[in-house]
Amino acid sequence: MQPANADLPIVPGTTYRDTVRLMQPEFIYLPITSIDASESGVRLTAQHGLAGDWPVWVRGVNGMPDLNRDPRNALPWRAKRLDAETLEINALSGAGLQPRGGELVYKLPVDLAGAVATMRFTRDDQELLTLGLVPAWPARPLAPSPGS
Repeated sequence: MQPANADLPIVPGTTYRDTVRLMQPEFIYLPITSIDASESGVRLTAQHGLAGDWPVWVRGVNGMPDLNRDPRNALPWRAKRLDAETLEINALSGAGLQPRGGELVYKLPVDLAGAVATMRFTRDDQELLTLGLVPAWPARPLAPSPGS
């Protein structure tokens, strides 16, 4: 298996602040069972099972066309995970709208269990520094517990 390699050019003197999400190439399509729209955002109910906040697309929703985004040519919404069935999209106000139907679309996260990450810093194709993460060792207390 070829390891993933992603060049992230960083301008010297700046801070790079972004979340890098590794996703599998196939799309997952799930029916949206309910949509709760209010002035504070939109809550979608679907059996997503995502472990955390995740980029998603929504398509085929009636009554709120701005919520729909085609996964082939539009950026995803940043959805906040509320629980195993509910995601929230705060970028839109649904005040006065009654959206219904549609599909939740996303790509599954890549399972990184057992993976090792390495970061290489280069300038003009010359390697300056390499940082690597090693798998966590079994947890053990740093000091004896009180009473032991």
